[in-house]
Amino acid sequence: MTPPKISFYNLAWRWHFYAGLFVAPFMVLLALTGIIYLFKPQLDPLMYGDLLKVQSAEHALSADEQLLRAQAAYPQGTISKYLPPVDATSSAQFVMLNAGHELTVFVDPYRGTVLGEQDAKTNLQAIARALHGELMIGTVGDRLVELAAGWGVMLVVSGLYLWWPRGKSAAGVLWPRLGSRGRLFWRDLHAVTGFWGAAFLLVMLLSGMTWTGFWGKQYAELWNRFPAAMWNSVPQSDQQARILNTATQQTVPWAMENTPMPMSGEHAEHMNHAGMSQGPAAPSIRLQHVMDLATARKVEPGYSITFPTTAEGVFTIAVFANDPRNDATLHVDQYTGKVLADVRWEHYNGVARATEVGVMLHEGKMFGWVNQILVLLICLMILLSAVSGVVIWWKRRPQGGLGVPPLRHDLPKWKTAMVIMLGLAIIFPLVGASLVLVWVLDRLLLSRLWGQRESASPSS
Repeated sequence: MTPPKISFYNLAWRWHFYAGLFVAPFMVLLALTGIIYLFKPQLDPLMYGDLLKVQSAEHALSADEQLLRAQAAYPQGTISKYLPPVDATSSAQFVMLNAGHELTVFVDPYRGTVLGEQDAKTNLQAIARALHGELMIGTVGDRLVELAAGWGVMLVVSGLYLWWPRGKSAAGVLWPRLGSRGRLFWRDLHAVTGFWGAAFLLVMLLSGMTWTGFWGKQYAELWNRFPAAMWNSVPQSDQQARILNTATQQTVPWAMENTPMPMSGEHAEHMNHAGMSQGPAAPSIRLQHVMDLATARKVEPGYSITFPTTAEGVFTIAVFANDPRNDATLHVDQYTGKVLADVRWEHYNGVARATEVGVMLHEGKMFGWVNQILVLLICLMILLSAVSGVVIWWKRRPQGGLGVPPLRHDLPKWKTAMVIMLGLAIIFPLVGASLVLVWVLDRLLLSRLWGQRESASPSS
């Protein structure tokens, strides 16, 4: 017997099932951790108000005096970053490595009192961010999240194809039939939610993927470009600014990740002659001087100052602003105080600008609470869609079986399917590799099942 021809509708249904089976757990996790991080501005003051807020006074201590107080409280600690108070009632923060733990130490900028500490990697927001970005398991987790996001795009595309009305009434298409019961009710809920949330989900998936370690890095290398002349007169190291970003902390904007880290001139010149670094940094300029540079150059409050970690390193002033038009990244020579680079929104190309806006919309920061509510609704739609999809599968799942959608005897439309699959494989290489694997497994399973049917057929 000849195997039955496969319709594109059933093929889309089958791939939608596979994508949903893999993606649903990740979508639930990403939505929940995303909601936690989304409301960081509201949650942090409630949870850590005693660390974040202080009583204002007439005179504040200099940044160097605050630094001395933090060092005195943690004499064995190595300070890596300073976050000046964002307003008159906020504490100053120092990030340091102490006894093998990365801590954020909070200091009253008026009285110099050390208010307390917080583990920089195990507080609620850091955990939510690390789970959201790499499942707290490093590179493997990053790749899994990227794979889930890529398959999420396939889920949306195949879902829209399955949703397409094909002459049906608006009920069950644009709004659910609330009077229905059982599987039909959950099917309507799944389809209608998926349709209204499709465009938003695509924006969330694609903007989130710009931070991934594989696809995001390739995307950045292709599109994230600055005029080479910007760096012609600046001594450059072999490191990029992406080293300042981690799974739990964001220091420089996405647009800056691929830019070279400059070297402090005095030691860079010595390195060029000697061929190697001569030990740890011993900055000649004071922290207050770096802070004054940020003020003089009108860097928006909320910026951080990252300390040099080597003798050729630089101070980096950076603000990853809620409105990306206020982004700023400055590299400062640790010996002379010279500003080696000062990169702003006007230096970004069109793709970098669009990406930065997408990231801020993704994080709910672009338009304040309105943006937060919009992203919250998207996250709730993702949760509803995932839960309803699982319920539909569970209700139609045969006893003891997986419930893979059947393939009917309709006319084949392989060209359309192959174009879509090829396009997704090219755009998302990890998805392409997994598509081949799933396709092979599916064909092997299909061939086995068809062989069993053929042998059981009376005509065989």
